[in-house]
Parts: sequence; structure tokens; C-alpha cells
Amino acid sequence: MEEILKFESLDVLSNLFGHLDENIRRIESELQVSVTNRGEELKISGEAENVADAKKVIELLTVLARKGELIDAQSVAYFILSVREGREESLSELGGDCICITSRGKPVKPKTLGQKEYISAIKSNTITLGIGPAGTGKTYLAVAMAVTALRNKQVDRIVLTRPAVEAGEKLGFLPGDLQDKVDPYLRPLHDALFDFLGVDTYRNYLEKNIIEVAPLAYMRGRTLDDSFIILDEAQNTTCEQMKMFLTRLGFRSKIVITGDITQIDLPDGKQSGLKQAMKVLENIEDISIQKLSAKDVVRHALVQKIIRAYDNFSEQRQSNPDNPRKK
Repeated sequence: MEEILKFESLDVLSNLFGHLDENIRRIESELQVSVTNRGEELKISGEAENVADAKKVIELLTVLARKGELIDAQSVAYFILSVREGREESLSELGGDCICITSRGKPVKPKTLGQKEYISAIKSNTITLGIGPAGTGKTYLAVAMAVTALRNKQVDRIVLTRPAVEAGEKLGFLPGDLQDKVDPYLRPLHDALFDFLGVDTYRNYLEKNIIEVAPLAYMRGRTLDDSFIILDEAQNTTCEQMKMFLTRLGFRSKIVITGDITQIDLPDGKQSGLKQAMKVLENIEDISIQKLSAKDVVRHALVQKIIRAYDNFSEQRQSNPDNPRKK
């Protein structure tokens, strides 16, 4: 079977092909088709079902390209997966939604439908829980929303916090005073803010207390008004800590809680405050629980495969816990 697609712009076609034609080569490889370029036309050849899927992927990527979005390998992989799973109807909604501009002039936008829903939830709700594996942009997008709210004078400050839970290392073995010891836990938050604000603005905001980055223990006894508050790595909070944090919410403030419930570093016997909160808060108005998955990973393609491999391994252990090979 063959399909012919016509393009009105060589720029769009060039964007679609990607560097050294890597995008088209991936479509050919993943969908088992042949794609031939003839001027402003593409000919897709192969089995009927594969050609139909390839046509959908290319047409949807073309819509993204026409919006001025750069088509990269991650976008191609995500669109192929979405078409295969029959989720292509909403893909045309992606693109054009700039959340924030980094200090280097790079626009930050949701790259998957899960990320788009996550951003919409943050905009619409006072409290949002973003649950998902590494690489789904939970923290980075939350910081982008916080910086945007600060720039638009919707809040007066940004507060970012994390539980300082030891994951295989003891705090006492780290050099320096208490602040030096907890800084490694807060480094990802510092890095995200640095990316958006640049070194000078970031340091200025820290000195003026417009931005606060601190361990979760420092939140006790406070009420945070006019603030955008982010709790990162929330899977490592205890139930008591989570309740304490949630009740810090003040007037005209917004809270985003992020975490990965598959990576809990709490001591044995301690229940994750995030897992409990997902159950306790699920039916409360103005609180949204957004679940991201491996499909929303925007890091190296191998990260998606690693996450799926671990998920499959966990499912096998749960279905057959007595098999020594599963342990």
C-alpha cells in the first residue's frame, strides 16, 4: 500500500525529517514502512496498517511543526506510541503553550498530554499532587509555574522544600554545618531555579527572601501567605510531615506536591505521607491528583525502557513472590 502526503513548506518538511533525517528513519524503523521524499511530497509504502499509522504520526507531527515547534526524537517516539495506543485524537492540542522562558531564552512547554494536564491542574487548583517516575518533568514544570506566578505578581515569593531523608548515606558523614549537610538534598531545586532566573537574579531573590529553599522540617509552625510552595520528593515524607506541610497553606497561595511512589526511602515500617495523601485528599474540591507515567518521560529514550522494565519486574514479583528468581 502507498500513501502520498503533500507539504506546502520545505521548512516544515525539513523540521519533520530532523537532523540527518533521524526522525523519518525512526518512523520507518518503528512502524516498518518506507518513506520517500519527492520535492514537497512524501510517499509512504508498506503494509496497510503500518502505512495508516505512519500517515497519522506524520500528519500530527506536521501540525506540531506548523506551530513552530522543533520536532525531535522524543516527540517522534511519543507520537508513535500514542498512535499505536489509539490516543492520537488529543495530540493536536500539544504545542504553543509556553509556560515560562528560561534565563537563556528557551521556552518551556508541556511535551506530552500528561504534562499538559498536569500544567492545567496547577493553573486551576490551589493544591496539585504530581505523581510519576523520574524524567516526567514533575518538579521542573512546577518550578516553571512558580517562576511565572512570581513574574506575573500572582505571588510574592517562592518556597521550595524537600524532606532530608537519607538514601543509603548518613547525614552525619557529610562535611560542614547543618546547612551544608542538607544542601545536597536541595540541589535539584537550586538547579531548576538557576536555569529559569540566572545566577544574579537567583542570588538576589535568595538574599531578599523572595525565594526560599529549605528542608521540610523548617516549615513547621509557619503559615505561608501569597506564596507558591513546592514540596519535592514527597514520597519520603511521613504521614505526620505531610499533614504538617499541607496545613502551612495560607491565603492567596498555591501548593504543588511532587513525588514518585516507587522510590520511597523511608525506614521499614514507615508509611509514605504521599501515598496516604493520595487517598485522603482524592475527593476534595480544589485539590487535583495528577498521575504521570513512563509515557510522559522526556529524558533519554532509555529512561522509559528502564522504568517499564522495573514496573514489569515488580509486577512479576507480586504475582509470584515465592519464586527465588524474582527476588
